[in-house]
Amino acid sequence: MIGVAALVAFTCAAEAAWVGKASYYKLGGRTASGSHVGAFTAAHRTLPFGSKVRVTNLRNNRSVVLTVNDRGPFAGGRVIDVSANAADALGFRSAGVTTVRVEPVSAVADAQ
Repeated sequence: MIGVAALVAFTCAAEAAWVGKASYYKLGGRTASGSHVGAFTAAHRTLPFGSKVRVTNLRNNRSVVLTVNDRGPFAGGRVIDVSANAADALGFRSAGVTTVRVEPVSAVADAQ
């Protein structure tokens, strides 16, 4: 029975990660959550505002932990938009787009 529980936990954890394209953005107004784009914030389509995610650039293996405070991205094939500072830290700002893995670190209840 322990093997089954471990398999279920692994399957759930694997489904919680996304791999795809990331881009960065600068927004002068308010985000969908009512806050502003911060140094280490991101836009994700479904994760609750306040969730923390680890974004890893698969081209150079750099990673950062970001707070979801906006909705998006709306361009096809993209899984997350990150702030300009996060793009700098991930090493892809000059390229504009890169391939990333996005993994939830904490849910909203944990983030508060």
